[in-house]
Amino acid sequence: MEQLEHPLWLVDTVNAVFGPPIAALLGRLGFDLSHTEQVIPNYLVVSALIVLAIGLGSALMKSRLSIENPGRVQLLLEDGLSGLYGLLEEIIGPKGPRYATLVGTVGLFILMSNLAGLVPGLMAPTSNINVTLGCAVTVFVYYHFHGVKEQGVAAYIKHFAAPPGAPVWIAPIYFPVEVISHCSRLLSLTVRLFGNVFGEELVIMILFSLIPFIIPLPMMLLGIVTGSLQAFIFVMLTMIYLQGAVTVDHDQDHGGEDRGPAGAVAAPA
Repeated sequence: MEQLEHPLWLVDTVNAVFGPPIAALLGRLGFDLSHTEQVIPNYLVVSALIVLAIGLGSALMKSRLSIENPGRVQLLLEDGLSGLYGLLEEIIGPKGPRYATLVGTVGLFILMSNLAGLVPGLMAPTSNINVTLGCAVTVFVYYHFHGVKEQGVAAYIKHFAAPPGAPVWIAPIYFPVEVISHCSRLLSLTVRLFGNVFGEELVIMILFSLIPFIIPLPMMLLGIVTGSLQAFIFVMLTMIYLQGAVTVDHDQDHGGEDRGPAGAVAAPA
């Protein structure tokens, strides 16, 4: 596998400029980097480049926004935001758009990271498990935080102990199962994204090492589809986890009709 890795000029340049001072700083903190070829790993360099590109692109678009005469890029972005808001409202409810910033940012970062591996001289940061774990931990902490914020600490912990309407004696069985289930979400988000992107990059590198320029092209075109699909799946799972955390279950009467906060029976549709 190490023989399939190719050096990246961008990573070499960044390490040549920033590597020595960072190594000196970390050395004072007790870290031994004498046997490390690259002080700044490739996935951090490319991730920083993607974050910088998103920041500069957003600032540029903000300066060119127009209500009277919107450009094609603005219209495309507005359609994308409208689709994101629509999905959030459909999955989470009326409060869904308030979570668009985190969901949209994570989705955009993952999309650009997946597609970066198809650009000559770059690599896909999401082919490194540290990056996918970071994205998964961000989502994991975010939806639990908003679950506690929306429902309160006691009510949020209670929904781990037993589903609505279940007997209390089931809590000792249900609670550990729920905890394991939520921890498995963290593992699932991390491994699914990493495995798909890493496998795709590995196949492309193997094909390119055998017959360059021609044979890898169909796989690279497929990589555009799979990379976009993996970003969409990650975003959808994030929305589903948010919905389960922030949705407050209301009591229901014997007829199965929903009761509002004041206890009034909602009118049938």
